[in-house]
Amino acid sequence: MKRLSFIILVGVLVVFAACTGKKQQDTAISSITYANVEIPDFNADSAYAYVKRQCDFGSRVPESKAHKECGDYLVSFFKQFADTVIEQNFKTKLYNGKEVNGRNIIISFNLASTDRTLFAAHWDSRAWADNDPDEKNHKTPIIGANDGASGVGVLMEMARCLKQKPTSLGIDMVLFDVEDQGCPEWDETDIEDQSDWCLGAQFWSKNPHIPFYQAKYGILLDMVGYSNPLFTKESQSMYYASSIMNKVWQIAKDKGYGNMFSDELTGGVMDDHVWVNRYAKIPMIDIVQYDPMGSFFPYWHTLKDDINCISKNTLKAVGEVCLVAIYSAS
Repeated sequence: MKRLSFIILVGVLVVFAACTGKKQQDTAISSITYANVEIPDFNADSAYAYVKRQCDFGSRVPESKAHKECGDYLVSFFKQFADTVIEQNFKTKLYNGKEVNGRNIIISFNLASTDRTLFAAHWDSRAWADNDPDEKNHKTPIIGANDGASGVGVLMEMARCLKQKPTSLGIDMVLFDVEDQGCPEWDETDIEDQSDWCLGAQFWSKNPHIPFYQAKYGILLDMVGYSNPLFTKESQSMYYASSIMNKVWQIAKDKGYGNMFSDELTGGVMDDHVWVNRYAKIPMIDIVQYDPMGSFFPYWHTLKDDINCISKNTLKAVGEVCLVAIYSAS
């Protein structure tokens, strides 16, 4: 995942500014007090263990041994709790023209319901620590505890909760592959539209697991485990799905997590939700770590993005917010 270029970002913000007529509708989403919504207990210890288990496989770079073993583990895990688990295998090309095999994993609950909600995260980890302070590490794969495993870990614990307390809604989860293999900082290849990122999301959005698949809305989880979290209202999310973002942020406030979920409007990022919005036409927001000092969090795309930067409290906050979004509508 990468920040959008300045030119693209300005265009998004201009359009967003022109759409402020939606504001009245967005601020009157619901009179419900979300703190009172009954949800299953989200076990932060379990979520943390799921993040660690992914990291224990090593760097989940596409086509690596760790990638295959972790993918097999995830498929086996979700089959314990979901109605169906579909593996979507695909071929795609990286920024340098190299063809790689990808593997999206789609998990579904309550298939009979046509009222569906989509959750997503990416499960691969970056092949290059190109933001590491030590230049010697720039071509070393990262573990991706926060950038990848954290979002998947939250979805894994949510799956257990959904099994424990089924909902009347249809819930789908997509684990996107080949998200984090965009052009490294040390390479001079110029991909102006940044379409070299989020390749699994691009494939799924053009080729959903069910023809003409639709969901009322979607929530993407990316870097949701950092010990000092800040989730802001990212501009792409606000442009495509401001009412959803405002609802989710209100849930966070009602649950007592307003210190993590800030109303600050910040610049756009190139993440999986962009392609889900553009190609699948599903309004999807991104709950993503923001760092006002630059990058996304201090260990983004470095070798220190390991289990030591993961907080159980952050995982629990994000998981509970997502569960309230589900159960308040069921």
